[in-house]
Amino acid sequence: MRLDKYLKISRLIKRRTVANEACDAGRVLVNGAPARASYSVKVGDVLELQLGQRTLKAEVLSVAEFAKKEEAASLYRFIEG
Repeated sequence: MRLDKYLKISRLIKRRTVANEACDAGRVLVNGAPARASYSVKVGDVLELQLGQRTLKAEVLSVAEFAKKEEAASLYRFIEG
């Protein structure tokens, strides 16, 4: 699954276009390297999102085409640090 689509489905970022723009601006890192929106997300990848002053770090636990609001948080887990 594409990175921009994963960010939207997991609800880490609200809209896919915003996720796409964040990737283009270099504010999304996958396993420590800047990633394009077309990057193929895999289980075990570590995503790092720089949103304003905050930095979120999350590990991908599963990849699903669709996720209800209640299930979205089970697609990843936050990493301290």
